[in-house]
Amino acid sequence: MPATRDDLLSFLAELGIAVSTVDHQPVFTVAESGDLHDRIPGGHTKNLFVKDKKGRLFLIVALHDAEIDLKKLHQIVGAQGRVSFGNADLLMEVLGVEPGSVTPFSLINDRGNLRVTPVFDAAMMQHDILNYHPLKNDATTAISAADLLKFAEACGHEPRVLAVSEQAREAGL
Repeated sequence: MPATRDDLLSFLAELGIAVSTVDHQPVFTVAESGDLHDRIPGGHTKNLFVKDKKGRLFLIVALHDAEIDLKKLHQIVGAQGRVSFGNADLLMEVLGVEPGSVTPFSLINDRGNLRVTPVFDAAMMQHDILNYHPLKNDATTAISAADLLKFAEACGHEPRVLAVSEQAREAGL
């Protein structure tokens, strides 16, 4: 059974990670979340769940307006061949969330198997505060960039901070 929002918030509290959560109407795409950017301070994000030809899974997390070249992504993250999006069944099986609710917080559901490699865009990690869905797309939870790394590590993952967006590469990050 995948973790719930309450499970996630309890886990974060146990780690001593302070977060704040705002409830809102469900949003399924970055385009639908525009007004939230005005109401909730911090970096707003998008998340890509992808797999390579050998079945390795990656969770790519970047700012909402980041330009990511999917044809080059495999070279940056060390994937075997070009990547493609993981389907909804695989997403639920591995990260315990539905499409539209993909979030780095879903790493809580991959603690036992460690099937996903989290990749955080270097440009995103320049923000002090970052915003993600707390496992469902009807709320947004703010967390510091440092605490995001702490959370991922507490889930057993070694997040990679890489320049996956054009913006990060242009800034030399």
